[in-house]
Amino acid sequence: MKTTTLSVGFIPLTDSAPLIIAQEMGYAAEEGIALDLKRAPSWSSLRDMLSFGRVDAAHMLSPVPVAAALGLGGAGVPLSAVSVLSVNGNVIGVSNALADRLRAQGHDFGFNDARAAGEALIAATDETLRIGVPFPFSMHAELLYYWLSALGMSVPEALQVRTVPPPLMADAMEAGEIDAFCVGEPWGSMAVENGVGTLLLPGTAIWSFAPEKVLAVRSDWAETEQSLLGRLIRATWRAGRWLAEPDSRSLAAEILSRPDYLGVPAEVLDRALTGRMVISAQGEERQVPRMLEFHHGAATFPWRSQAEWIGRQLATRAGLDPEAAGKAARATFRSDLHRQALAGTNADLPGASSKLEGSLSEQLPVASESGKLFLGPDRFFDGRIFDPHAN
Repeated sequence: MKTTTLSVGFIPLTDSAPLIIAQEMGYAAEEGIALDLKRAPSWSSLRDMLSFGRVDAAHMLSPVPVAAALGLGGAGVPLSAVSVLSVNGNVIGVSNALADRLRAQGHDFGFNDARAAGEALIAATDETLRIGVPFPFSMHAELLYYWLSALGMSVPEALQVRTVPPPLMADAMEAGEIDAFCVGEPWGSMAVENGVGTLLLPGTAIWSFAPEKVLAVRSDWAETEQSLLGRLIRATWRAGRWLAEPDSRSLAAEILSRPDYLGVPAEVLDRALTGRMVISAQGEERQVPRMLEFHHGAATFPWRSQAEWIGRQLATRAGLDPEAAGKAARATFRSDLHRQALAGTNADLPGASSKLEGSLSEQLPVASESGKLFLGPDRFFDGRIFDPHAN
């Protein structure tokens, strides 16, 4: 098989691992492709690189294809999410000054109670909370808005949401430009390492199975290059399966730490991979189950119900019709192309393409090709359940 080179953009984050590992560990080569990985400086630049054809595919924020379908930001080029590259992986951090106020109020930084942490944060906020997120259309922003509005904060009016590229988040906090952030690893941990912030909560405490990054392509490319797309989906799926093995984590951290990729010490990258998070400069540790998931529980499957949840959240704030937005959003998560690519492999895919979101508090067997698939907990912190068929 002749090797075909695909250009793929990424942001230096731990959850870019499936693409990097697909190339470095030979999973791409097994499919007859080579990945020319192009590191981008910001999410806006990466979105534009994909939209204007400078890359064939991209490591992308899960709400970006949905936002494009709703006409929110971007060049208006239709994008498709053909796989989920990662679930969870975000952290919320606060400045040292805000951490001191939280501790003075009696907050214990338990790192697992979103209600307690959110109520403490609201009580410690004098006027407006200045909070950094990597991009307006991101799971970071969606988690923050969902969390704080559920606790009674007027969102987004009571927030000053500032867009900061992930590698610069700690710098923005050190400069006093933001009071808090929600960012993907390892950049929350780097704020701790640099002594400028304390981690308050993992994103998984808000939504325990949030689709974080997707493998995104232009929708026209997905239709005209289905053979290449299938190879790319299979390569990243196999890389995610390898990453999910505990014995793979040390090597994964070493590979990701290389200057061309993340350029961050392997021991810092290891935190999100193992769920053993250091939350303060004093070395306090917290263990976070499923801090970052690449494979288990059908983690790579692009559920149309997740896209619809994102679409309805965006529509509510943008003043769009939620039903129409939900329908447009569903079409961007291409479960059909994902199934097609993985047919004939040993991937155990769910029988349905949509489900209740937030209904599972423990593992549950579901209908699948082998009958052996278990979905894991996917609860929202406030117990709400999103039924795509009831909205």
